[in-house]
Amino acid sequence: MTMILRSSLLAVLFILLAPLQVIAEPLWLVTPEETLKSNSAKPPFYPRVVPPLDAPVIDVITPKLDGSITSPTPILLKFVPKAPANVKPESFKAYYGTFQIDITNRLLGVAQVTAQGINLKEAALPKGSHKITLNVQDSEGRVGSKIIEFEIK
Repeated sequence: MTMILRSSLLAVLFILLAPLQVIAEPLWLVTPEETLKSNSAKPPFYPRVVPPLDAPVIDVITPKLDGSITSPTPILLKFVPKAPANVKPESFKAYYGTFQIDITNRLLGVAQVTAQGINLKEAALPKGSHKITLNVQDSEGRVGSKIIEFEIK
C-alpha cells in the first residue's frame, strides 16, 4: 500500500471513529475550574425559605448521598407532585455551587426530563465538594427545591 493511500485511509478512519470517542465519555456537569472557583468563594447569604405547602418533592434515588461517591456516577431523580397537580418538566432547573451556575442545559443535552424525573446514565464531576440546587414547578405554580451536597472521592 502506498504511503499516500495509507495516510488517506487512516484519516478517513479517524473522522469516522472520532464521534464514537465523544459518545463514550460521560457528561462533565461542571469543569474542574468551576469546582475550584465555587469551593474557594465565600458563600453568599441566603435567607431560609419555607417551601410552599404541597410543593413537588425532588427525591435523589442515585447517587446515594450518605456514602462515598465516585465519578462518573449515575443520577436518578424522582419528582413527586401533590395530587391533583402534575410536575411541569419544562420548568426543571439545576444550579451549581456558590455562583449558582446554570447547568440545566448540560443535563438536558444528555438526559430527558419527564414529569416523573430524570435518569442520567453517567455524569462526571471533578474530585472535591459539590453543591447543586434543583428546582421544579408543578401545574399549580408551586416550586419544589432541593439542595444536594456531596463529595466526589
